[in-house]
Amino acid sequence: MEPLIDRARAFPQRAGDAGRELTNLAAGQAPQALFITCSDSRVVPSLITGADPGDLFELRTAGNIVPAHHPDTTSGETATIEYAVEVLGVRDIVVCGHSHCGAVGAVVRGDDLSVVPAVDAWLRTADHQVLRSGDEAEVFDPTVAGPVQRHVLAQLARLRAYPGITRRLTEGRIRLHGWFYEIHTGLVLSHRPESGLFLPL
Repeated sequence: MEPLIDRARAFPQRAGDAGRELTNLAAGQAPQALFITCSDSRVVPSLITGADPGDLFELRTAGNIVPAHHPDTTSGETATIEYAVEVLGVRDIVVCGHSHCGAVGAVVRGDDLSVVPAVDAWLRTADHQVLRSGDEAEVFDPTVAGPVQRHVLAQLARLRAYPGITRRLTEGRIRLHGWFYEIHTGLVLSHRPESGLFLPL
């Protein structure tokens, strides 16, 4: 923790070169995209995309799960999505899964999560049928690439059911993107609807 504290202390000095840019940020935000990804510490959206402060509005959840839309239920996740779309007017939403995902792997393997009941309850909100619909070899694949990619598509389907997103998709005012980030190579794959495949950006 100490190195993090030291760098936080030094940040105003390090940010001095970008002083005017930081001053501009104080006037408000207009992010290019809502970036939904996993809470995994190895996944750093600004590092992957080269984003500057203010470029990305981020939503990070265990397993990059997007809660299903229910009009009578609210959560921090749904509030973040709603704010990004209705207030900030983002025109692009990226759902980015990643290789070696512990959350998806736990579901695929059927791990006992009784010692982490909140995690267990959260992961139950994922579509287990989608995650486990591949062949048996996927259970032993440490990258869990197939399940994660199917999971990303399931989260995009959930987003399409959010009224504000449904309306903007119909009007051509928003685009949804499914990405898969390989932790071990740095490669980013993007889902191509025309082929159904995840291919390099």
